[in-house]
Amino acid sequence: MSESQGSREFDVIVWGATGFTGTLVAEYLLRQYGVGGSLRWAIAGRSQEKLDGLRESLGVKGGDLKTIVADSFDRDALDALAQRTRVVLTTVGPYALYGSDLVQACVEAGTHYCDLAGEVQWIRKMIDQHHERAQQTGARIVHCCGFDSVPMDIGVWFLQEEAQKRFGQYCKSITLLVKATKGAASGGTIASMMNLIEESRKDRAIARILVDPYSLNPAGERQGPDRRDQQNVAYQDNAESWTAPFVMAGVNTKVVRRSHALAGYPYGKDFQYQEAVMTGQGVTGWLKGATMTLGIGGLVLGASFAPTRKLLQRFVLPEPGEGPDRKLQESGFFNLMQIGVLPNGTLLQSRITGDQDPGYGSTSKMLSECAVCLAKDELAVGGGVWTPASAMGGPLLERLQKNAGLTFEIRD
Repeated sequence: MSESQGSREFDVIVWGATGFTGTLVAEYLLRQYGVGGSLRWAIAGRSQEKLDGLRESLGVKGGDLKTIVADSFDRDALDALAQRTRVVLTTVGPYALYGSDLVQACVEAGTHYCDLAGEVQWIRKMIDQHHERAQQTGARIVHCCGFDSVPMDIGVWFLQEEAQKRFGQYCKSITLLVKATKGAASGGTIASMMNLIEESRKDRAIARILVDPYSLNPAGERQGPDRRDQQNVAYQDNAESWTAPFVMAGVNTKVVRRSHALAGYPYGKDFQYQEAVMTGQGVTGWLKGATMTLGIGGLVLGASFAPTRKLLQRFVLPEPGEGPDRKLQESGFFNLMQIGVLPNGTLLQSRITGDQDPGYGSTSKMLSECAVCLAKDELAVGGGVWTPASAMGGPLLERLQKNAGLTFEIRD
């Protein structure tokens, strides 16, 4: 911790606290850490009225929470906000539209930062613009701190640590397979996806960033053995199952590769990583995979053209600020499997689970623990634009399992 950070008023400020996910974060932090205890935190947003409403909804325990009013495009206000805290946790997306000034404010103030961004084109822009300056100021900037991409990124770190302990070597490849999930997308996630598709249609350079497997690697290191993420139904021999494309692989796989690059390629420069959704065996498994593939393709195609995009947004997709209700959040879950292959062909498998819906109930807990980890734990890295695993590794793994309802375990 820098001297200036140690004297700051807050450990964490939750930016966008009155939004759908921001409210879940505030509820979790209050439940887990209280107010005025070991964690000094505050809520922030554009409207004092809404902040007061949130504080009231949190009950007696939330009455002492401090509030901060600022706007995403008021740079002076964002600078002042960043200088008051050790970490800014933000849920305000699409980040490509509303997030850039806040990142810059945190970088200049030497303030750590975490978000839920899954917008590869914007993350690449933040890396290119701010990595070197963040190294100078000591600000740790960590994107993708929700379901994309914490379970996958920390999962690879966990499996490789276990491979080293058990076999004295790392896996040469890892495949993550989604076995089962239950949950629903919110309007905020959909809005980010729509903006990403719209930007890529307007700018082919952005489209190339989205499909390049190594586009988030450090400059000069954007190459390797992996090809584009899975696009069609494919049979996974090691799992004995048909698989379909995973809609979030386009973010997760790039984050995992950046983690590996930032660590200095400990698994070897020929390390490969991919993700897919398990759909089962036989004809039934293939048909399920084909149906999922067509569904994803149809959604992307429909969102690629302005007239059909507007129809989807008006009649099919949820609005920003909407999301699954409390019952669905609490009854949701995710169950992931990782299959690592060692150089001699030996398989090492792990299981990753979450106890609430992946997109919101579980994501809000993951994001919160990332912020607390950045604020409180002794971490091995200094400033820069990091990933969850490269910045927080073991300390975050411990927090996720202790507090956030995640499990990481080896399947013998």
